[in-house]
Amino acid sequence: MKRINPSSLARPSGFSHAVVGSGTTVFLAGQTGMLPDGSIVAGGVVAQFEQALSNLLTALAEAGGSPDKLASVTIYIVDMDDYRVNAREIGQVWKRLAGTDYPAMAGIGVDRLWDAEAVVELQGFAVID
Repeated sequence: MKRINPSSLARPSGFSHAVVGSGTTVFLAGQTGMLPDGSIVAGGVVAQFEQALSNLLTALAEAGGSPDKLASVTIYIVDMDDYRVNAREIGQVWKRLAGTDYPAMAGIGVDRLWDAEAVVELQGFAVID
């Protein structure tokens, strides 16, 4: 994986501008803060982000990948203001679970997610050897 951050663009914080990989592409379905029993974890956006990222990384691991193989992640956010207020803590969760080899990322505000109690959903793809 090669992470590309051109000096002619603003320095990225918590993402890479582009990622190039060669190998097998693994497409990761959207993951919310859903627990194994089908309920959504309590505790707000940070707790749900942590569970959603954990779920995404679990699926990636089952496919033979690891966090450093993530090429792109899209974050769907129900309350952008709440997400931004908690961005530092969310960033700490990311670093603890996925490290600092950041994929290309986007955050998109949405009205709601499939599970009405969910406030954040992560979807992505990885390139594994």
